[in-house]
Amino acid sequence: MDKLKFSIIINAPKAKVWDTMLNDATYRIWTEAFMQGSYYIGDWSEGSKILFLAPGETGASGMVSRIKENRLHEYISIEHLGMVENGKEDTTSDAVKVWAGALENYSFKELNGKTELLVDVDSNEEYSEMFNGMWPKALQKLKELAEK
Repeated sequence: MDKLKFSIIINAPKAKVWDTMLNDATYRIWTEAFMQGSYYIGDWSEGSKILFLAPGETGASGMVSRIKENRLHEYISIEHLGMVENGKEDTTSDAVKVWAGALENYSFKELNGKTELLVDVDSNEEYSEMFNGMWPKALQKLKELAEK
């Protein structure tokens, strides 16, 4: 599993960056870099199940996850547990077991009224190049939204 790291400086306070990242309406905009129509079902409370989805031809597809840790305006950790394919959850197949437990972590650091957002993502090697292209675009869109 590769460990990918990304960061961006956003000219906004941590609370605004946090809210912009997690709010349903703005989440749908900044995550378009990954998949058009991205959305989530669930909430960001520690321990909560959350589905990260995008529309598909035969039903929603995406990730089954849980919020591993949530420290308001400081840190959020998402643990990926499985896949959603055509609207059906899979957390037990051999294909899922290979990467289940992968983490996606966000750290928010105060920098003189600005926020440094640090992202650490576990990725299968086969997807690392794709994510290295997508994440900077997503973070740039998040920056634009938070700085409005």
